Amino acid sequence: MNVLVVGAGVVGLACGRELAQRGHSVIVAERESAIGSGVSSRNSEVIHAGLYYPTGSLRAHHCVEGRRRLYEFCDSHGVAARRCGKLVVATSDLERAKIEGIYRQGLDNGVGGLSLIDAERARALEPNLACTAALVSEETGIVDSHALMLALQGDLEDAGGIVALNAVVDRLEFTALGWEVRYGGSDPGMLTVDAVVNSAGLGAQELARSTSGFPPARVPPLVYAKGSYFGCLGKPAFTRLIYPAPVDGGLGTHLTLDLAGRMRFGPDVEWIETLDYEVDPARAESFYASIRRFWPALPDGALVPDYAGIRPKLTGPGERAADFLIAGPPEHRLPRLVALFGIESPGLTSALSLAEEVADRLEE
Repeated sequence: MNVLVVGAGVVGLACGRELAQRGHSVIVAERESAIGSGVSSRNSEVIHAGLYYPTGSLRAHHCVEGRRRLYEFCDSHGVAARRCGKLVVATSDLERAKIEGIYRQGLDNGVGGLSLIDAERARALEPNLACTAALVSEETGIVDSHALMLALQGDLEDAGGIVALNAVVDRLEFTALGWEVRYGGSDPGMLTVDAVVNSAGLGAQELARSTSGFPPARVPPLVYAKGSYFGCLGKPAFTRLIYPAPVDGGLGTHLTLDLAGRMRFGPDVEWIETLDYEVDPARAESFYASIRRFWPALPDGALVPDYAGIRPKLTGPGERAADFLIAGPPEHRLPRLVALFGIESPGLTSALSLAEEVADRLEE
């Protein structure tokens, strides 16, 4: 098959790679001038273990399977990654009950390397930590997300696929000859392909609405949840990732490390109406308050604005978090089209596993 994948984020590149390695002719179209310019470049770069997601959900399955594949891929391709582990911490009785529930959920999801520990054992692991109890996740890690995407692109191109940058897909229509693709950008035109993967991230709903015959009722809502990050000046105080108990819309203002050991905090949750990647320095005030619950010694003036990302959520504030949505022909009644919606965290961790499912669905 000739396949067009729309979106050169980590999931789009993984899908293109999988399809090309199966012998298909693949073009990955990206509207920006570089790969991974959207959701994939504005996250925590965390390899998630699979703790939080309902058992049997797509997020649970693809996170656990994707994590295994991702570590193997990084090992075989020289992509920097490290199983540094993380602690999910409680600072109250209510939060302790929350992390106990997360522990049980992780076990139900088949996640290994989990243990509940008391405050004394937690401080033995991380002396600067303040908590009443903690959940240890040994399988959690960090990855160089840009190096990962370059490696996926390399495999894609080695298998004969190509990435087309500055290629804006305006409309899709199925005809007797296949999928007619109209595209704009610096060199507009039209091409025909056998199959399409809509992996456009924040633009997935817009592309679905621009797909002739795609049922409007099958296009889910798109809700923007902005997450800001702050860097932290000074020597790293922790060797593992530190997560508080989850909050509405996200996993709380957590501490992550990059591969050089530098600390950063975020993301918080800010429900917005339009795309906006500016980090408001005033948001640091709420960061200090939440971080000092588990790191009381955080110095004044240590936080500096870093970057922001926007999660492509399918549900809004106060609503139960939606699962990944993978819409294939049984859902929208269009041949050889798979559309991915709501691929937020743990999308990076899940990418290689998601790619296999997408390829399987196109080949059915």
